[in-house]
Amino acid sequence: MKIVSYIRVSGSPYDESALSLDTQREYIARAAEQNGWDIVSEFVDVAASKVAIGKRLEGAKALVMCKRLGAPLVVAKLDRLSRSAHHIAQLMKELEFKVATMSHATAYELHLYATLVEHERKFIYKGLRDAQPLPQQIVGLELHPSFLEEHPHYATFRIGRTSENRQLAAVAVSNRVKVFHSEVRPHIQACLDTGLTTLSDVANCLNGKGIKTSRGGLWSSTQVKRVMEALNLKL
Repeated sequence: MKIVSYIRVSGSPYDESALSLDTQREYIARAAEQNGWDIVSEFVDVAASKVAIGKRLEGAKALVMCKRLGAPLVVAKLDRLSRSAHHIAQLMKELEFKVATMSHATAYELHLYATLVEHERKFIYKGLRDAQPLPQQIVGLELHPSFLEEHPHYATFRIGRTSENRQLAAVAVSNRVKVFHSEVRPHIQACLDTGLTTLSDVANCLNGKGIKTSRGGLWSSTQVKRVMEALNLKL
């Protein structure tokens, strides 16, 4: 399958989650190799996430090529497209896109993740006290404990523990785990591809890359073992 690669590098010093150009290119190339994709072109922008991709110089060109070829757009991480759930939803209507770090994520999972990322951006730029209420898409969901630890500002919101919400919570937890596993798989695989032979070595590799656990901490051999078993990865 032909794909169009898109990379966005942020010029903002506040974008702590930003990936370098080379790292994004590596993630996309690895996903292409694993999924049998053929990268026909690459477009690179230096732009803020708040600018819709269609209004970015290279992003607009990438969209035109995708539509002309009928090819999906591929990014390293979802926030390289946008941190706006609205922009993500609009793009979903226009064309197919994939995220290298979670290449098998469904449209629902991508939209849910975009909603959470957007809300976090509001906290970052407006401050905790001025943040808006939780988006309607996730009101009533019991957020995963690991997500709350990584994003403690969400803990101030009370979410009902009704029977219906418990069922929704189970779905939310499952989706969150799937998203995290999809994100961390290429990092673990990259470490394994260097010839590492112990779980401790893999943990050190992940920590050296600055990759955090689902709880936002450092990796241990036990955590690596648990995630690798879930992903069916072997040393």
